[in-house]
Amino acid sequence: MPISRRKFLQFTAGGAAALGVNLFDNPMLRKAFAGAIQETPIIWLAAGACSGCSVSLLNALSPRIQDVLLDQVLPGHHLELAFHPTVMAASGDLAMQAMYDTEEKPFILVVEGSITTADGGRHCEVGEKHGHGITGLEHVTRLGRKAKAVIAIGSCAAFGGIPAANMNPTGSKGVMEVFREQGITTPTINLPGCAAHPDWFISTVASVLLGGPESVKVDAHGRPEMIYKKLIHDNCPLRGHFDAGRFAEKFGDPYCLYKLGCKGPVAHANCPEKRFNSGTNWCIDNGHPCNGCVEPEYPYDQTMWGTVPIKDATPPSLYPPIVTDMKTSVDVTPAYAALAGVAAGVVGVQVMKKKPAQGEDSEGKE
Repeated sequence: MPISRRKFLQFTAGGAAALGVNLFDNPMLRKAFAGAIQETPIIWLAAGACSGCSVSLLNALSPRIQDVLLDQVLPGHHLELAFHPTVMAASGDLAMQAMYDTEEKPFILVVEGSITTADGGRHCEVGEKHGHGITGLEHVTRLGRKAKAVIAIGSCAAFGGIPAANMNPTGSKGVMEVFREQGITTPTINLPGCAAHPDWFISTVASVLLGGPESVKVDAHGRPEMIYKKLIHDNCPLRGHFDAGRFAEKFGDPYCLYKLGCKGPVAHANCPEKRFNSGTNWCIDNGHPCNGCVEPEYPYDQTMWGTVPIKDATPPSLYPPIVTDMKTSVDVTPAYAALAGVAAGVVGVQVMKKKPAQGEDSEGKE
């Protein structure tokens, strides 16, 4: 089977390391092995955002953000955070030049925050050119066409989020909506959340590097199914209270938080498994309802603390009711009738086995 130069260098380096051989004393070999590691630059564009997703990523625990940026996120793949206005050392013209230089290479575009479109996008500007500000709308459309993949991180970048709520005077929109309007077809992945979990970003980037953006299976809203497939309600520690009809009437009550506005029955994410703050806590464990921040409807029309209609969150009719009245007549639905027939048949067979044959008693007595 043929082997590429990159693979050959990787295998050789691994074997040399196992034998304790220092190949990098040779300048030519050092250069060759450096070329074998694929460098993937990232342009992180902050649009209409609060930087919450950036803060979340900087608090990544395993791997730490230092490991993500300094080590190989995958064997042979290294990330370079080439432009990030919040954490980069450069500023002004130097920072903007870093963006311009990076977009001439194959890069991944990460967008944090909604894209303001009203008034030509002037409500959000990043950098300036010829004495005039450059809108986030201009940046995201220009970079979006050039990027090999786009990740919209956070609810604002994915669906518009809080800036798009209510009257939306700035015309804030999610990245995918802007791309549809502009005819941009670059593969785009949504990672909603307010803020998004750092593991969601790291695992998605790793998948893109490993198999390309097409390898990430997404749902109808462009979210990776590996993260957003499960219903939070199904893994909620308070689910038992919901099924039993025990609901909190005020904050601090130890029951299901649905009546206080919990969106767990309609929100899809692995928050109960991942948790936030280095895996120590999440909304429900903190006694607060799930805000449903991963859904397109967030922050909802009237209030984040209003109830939402529930679908498929009650026990199916095949099972007995949660609270049974002992005086209630027997359920005679087809399912129960069938079960009753099977049970009667089993009992009949057992009785027939125990019933003596005809004349057996009289013969014994004689």
